[in-house]
Amino acid sequence: MGRYPEIEPYDHGMLDVGDGNHLYWETSGNPHGKPAVVLHGGPGSSAGAGLRRYFDPAAYRIVLFDQRGAGRSRPSAADPATDMSVNTAPHLMADLERLRAHLGIGRWLVWGVSFGSALGLRYAQTHPGVVSELVLTGVATGSPAEVDLLTRGLGRIFPEAYERFLAELPEDERDGNLAAAYNRLLESPDPEVRARAARAWTDWETAIIPAPPGSVERFRDPAFRLGFARTVTHYWGNDHFFGDGGEEGVVLRDAHLLEDIPGTLVQGSLDFGNLLGVVWRLHHAWPGSELVIVDDAGHDAGAVGDDALVAATDRYARRRPD
Repeated sequence: MGRYPEIEPYDHGMLDVGDGNHLYWETSGNPHGKPAVVLHGGPGSSAGAGLRRYFDPAAYRIVLFDQRGAGRSRPSAADPATDMSVNTAPHLMADLERLRAHLGIGRWLVWGVSFGSALGLRYAQTHPGVVSELVLTGVATGSPAEVDLLTRGLGRIFPEAYERFLAELPEDERDGNLAAAYNRLLESPDPEVRARAARAWTDWETAIIPAPPGSVERFRDPAFRLGFARTVTHYWGNDHFFGDGGEEGVVLRDAHLLEDIPGTLVQGSLDFGNLLGVVWRLHHAWPGSELVIVDDAGHDAGAVGDDALVAATDRYARRRPD
């Protein structure tokens, strides 16, 4: 099956969402089709053109946008003067609502990858009336347990890379919240400190999350590296700004709120997030969900995962609204 052929946007713009932030957005596909919005990962990545290809362009009005501080949105998190206090999950969800209103959309399918899946889940839990379906891959829920696994637990599996990761931190900060400790370095007034911390953080991410070559290539750009690491550590160091839900987090706690929203979860069997069973537990706590496990695949579920994601959006394109 594979993804659909490449397409170009038929419209795009910059949306003023307040706090001095302007979001890049674009629409492609059928202007009169079923609305779908794509939530990219990171946080701090961007909405690449390939994400349009998970949707039938004849059936969908496909909305892509770059989240605050990321990609083509302004100001960039790579600029040390950018105020990160107005870049939180509640801000991102309010931005989604502003974008939906700006485009005149009532309800939309929400498609999310990695951090985008966690954001999509929380958005659906807090705005259920505007989400028609969810399609999620590389699933995360933003829980403290997941952050602890990715910043500390995997050190036993990648000891050499972990030693280098810890070495960048002062010794008295190596036993606490590692994401928050790195974020303090990334907020340093010293550009050399910021640059070293960004390199060390992205080296660790590359070690623990095998990714397609294009994804690794972006970390060679110092500006991208800095903005990405600054945003990830800002979110991970603050429980994703989802609120206190204990070690399992608010998304799993509130999974019952998704019961009226159909959803598809596509997950690689070798994605390290599976070590906690988060996706399995989410699926079983969410009656309207289906779980597709892709054997021998990691955080990127690969060609088989692409087939499953396209099959899901094709099926939901035919679904009549309630």
